[in-house]
Amino acid sequence: MSDQTDYIKENLGSRRIPKVRMADFPSADEIVRQGLLVAPRGAEAVDVLLVNPPTPDGGLWIRTQHRVGRRTRENMVWPQVSLAQMAAILHHTYRLAVIDANAERMGWGEFTRLLDRYQPKYYVTQVTAPTLENDMYGCFLAHARGAKTIAFGTHVTPIPRESMRPYPSLDYVLVGEPDLTLRDLVDHLEGKVGERSEHVIRLFESEPGYEPAIAEDGSVDLGRIRGVAWRRGGEIVLNLPRLFIASLDDLPMPMHELLPLQKYRMPLIKGPFTFIVTSRGCPAGCTYCIKHVSYQYSARLRSPSMIMEELWRLKELGIHNIHMYADLFTVNRDQVMELCERMIAEKINIRWTANSRVDYVDEEMLRMMGRAGNWLISWGIESGNEQILKHARKGAYPDKAERALRWAKAAGIKNWGYFIIGLPGETEATIRQTIDFAKKLPLELALFHVAAPYPGTPFFFEVVENGWFRAGTRWEQVDMDKGTVLDYPDLPAERLLYWQKRAFREWAFRPGPMLTYLKMLLSDRSTVKSALSVGLQHLSWASTDSGAPVAARLSSNLGMTSGE
Repeated sequence: MSDQTDYIKENLGSRRIPKVRMADFPSADEIVRQGLLVAPRGAEAVDVLLVNPPTPDGGLWIRTQHRVGRRTRENMVWPQVSLAQMAAILHHTYRLAVIDANAERMGWGEFTRLLDRYQPKYYVTQVTAPTLENDMYGCFLAHARGAKTIAFGTHVTPIPRESMRPYPSLDYVLVGEPDLTLRDLVDHLEGKVGERSEHVIRLFESEPGYEPAIAEDGSVDLGRIRGVAWRRGGEIVLNLPRLFIASLDDLPMPMHELLPLQKYRMPLIKGPFTFIVTSRGCPAGCTYCIKHVSYQYSARLRSPSMIMEELWRLKELGIHNIHMYADLFTVNRDQVMELCERMIAEKINIRWTANSRVDYVDEEMLRMMGRAGNWLISWGIESGNEQILKHARKGAYPDKAERALRWAKAAGIKNWGYFIIGLPGETEATIRQTIDFAKKLPLELALFHVAAPYPGTPFFFEVVENGWFRAGTRWEQVDMDKGTVLDYPDLPAERLLYWQKRAFREWAFRPGPMLTYLKMLLSDRSTVKSALSVGLQHLSWASTDSGAPVAARLSSNLGMTSGE
């Protein structure tokens, strides 16, 4: 018995359990933090990493500095010239890299490995409404690796505080035009205001009232850097706005060579293409347009000579297809005519596309554009109903649309039309009117989107005021392509989506558009796979509410019977 008692005593579990004491957890925070700060930087480490992050679903998305984000069913790979422009402003003073994960079809695993490789001090990312949570995941990854994170774009510009509040991994927001604000912010944080080149100094000197944000004691006063939202302790501070860059010719040429130029693709184009920015801003007053959030209602032009210089540079880089990227390419007739004259005189021999409004063209100008190599124009037609257009302050009506598109066709220019289903005042009868109007126009391509109330647009405030947002809406759902957040009293979201798909079916499954698609399919062997993908994506998308009638209609238009 005594032996058994001894054995029990030797079992430490038989002793009295100590009383609960005040918790005193060990802290390794400072050691870990210092480890991040003093970690050796590799040979490929950069100061600034500019990114178009991986997409929410691994598919191709259209995103850029002053536009919205949306998934593309047309397999368009959107060039990231805005990142190349910001890189050019930072160049020489800072080590840089650009990642276009969308173009590279890069997932988060590979993207994270690149973050570890580049070890950026500053991580600069695009942010759009439909990709918000996805984009913030990139900020989380970069912030966890010690980078300062900076966001820009049409989503964060109108709601900087409420973009930062839910996402503590986001350190700064560039409000409005980001180019100079990014350079100003990084210069101050790095203590390199005094290392600016003469060119950069002139850029800042052209901004009325500009002064470096340096206090008398030599410290940085972040509150004086225009166009920045930032954190001061637990407070989110929004500084005064930065003035627009007065002369776009003062900007350095974008560093196109940092982009994966060979990855950028567009329907009907053989080989790669990219953008050249010809102007910023649009004087039109369309209530739904997101571009006004960043660039307001004025327009600033680049000179034709500077545009030509950049065109020749892109030719040197092996790019022979260009999209003249502007909020409104034809905003100034003199600029367009001179540019076309120079392209003809210099025999640059490129194929190019552009956008326009139907009330900003004339027959002579379109003929000149066609002679200079313009082969396609994308038009914002939006609706076939004049009252819908008036309410949206479009200012361009159906009769002008038909006239302009026929002028373009006569000049040898193909027409790509964009239409919006669900603008205020829309009914099923007005949608029917738009579909019939689209079928009447000389269009090679047409896309039908559902109206999207992007934050900061007049349309957004109208939707809020009238209670048209569907309850429980998240920013990721504000998407003009894959869904809608609108709930009108007599036209709920489900009917808008139904009519969007029906509009596309009725327009596309006709002999003319199908012949255009077959030409695209057969025009270039290298693009057959992409063209088939585009066709299958559209067929799958358009047939989701009633697949059998679509298949039957398709067979009929191809001259097939069900037995074949």
